[in-house]
Amino acid sequence: MGREAAAVCTLGTASEPVKALLESRELIVRGPTIKRRFELAALRHLHVAGDSLLFDVGGEAVSLALGATEAAKWLERAGKPPPTLAAKLGIGPDKPAAVFGPVDDDPELASALAGARTDSAQNAVVMVAAVFSPAELAHALDVHAGMPCRVIWIVHAKGGASVALGDSAIRATLRARGYRDNKTSAVSARLTATRYVKSEGHRAAAVTG
Repeated sequence: MGREAAAVCTLGTASEPVKALLESRELIVRGPTIKRRFELAALRHLHVAGDSLLFDVGGEAVSLALGATEAAKWLERAGKPPPTLAAKLGIGPDKPAAVFGPVDDDPELASALAGARTDSAQNAVVMVAAVFSPAELAHALDVHAGMPCRVIWIVHAKGGASVALGDSAIRATLRARGYRDNKTSAVSARLTATRYVKSEGHRAAAVTG
């Protein structure tokens, strides 16, 4: 989603210039003394009056003077429900995914895959691979090498150096095999995912090799 603007925030009796950020699930306000994060799902009576976006949250009235045009854009975006994980992954009944690894161990991931799985590698438009070790990653890529689809989502544990398989190691391995990353998505409190696309040259080599 991602919108950013300078605004004047009025929160209760306090009012000051702030930087306002509109993210997919939060509206963030950062000023000299007003520093708040508002969950979009918790906003009530969201509307525009004059040049300001107004809403109530947790019993507090909040006003953001953004300018009339910008306030209208923020109202439209903040009022929309966030995309589902399935939508972020680009999967559904008409966009089936082949799966690899323990995808059912995470409720959010399992829910996103419900009704979107296929056992046919030839029919899959994407592969969703949950991997937690270098060996599992290598196995997933070997499986994907025999599939016609070029896209693979690598789902792995959050945590950088504290986990057995982190972002840097995954990226190095995938790029060495001719993949390029172009999107990331949070999956759950413990998992994240990165979308990789295999180059046409490497795909052709895998098919003919």
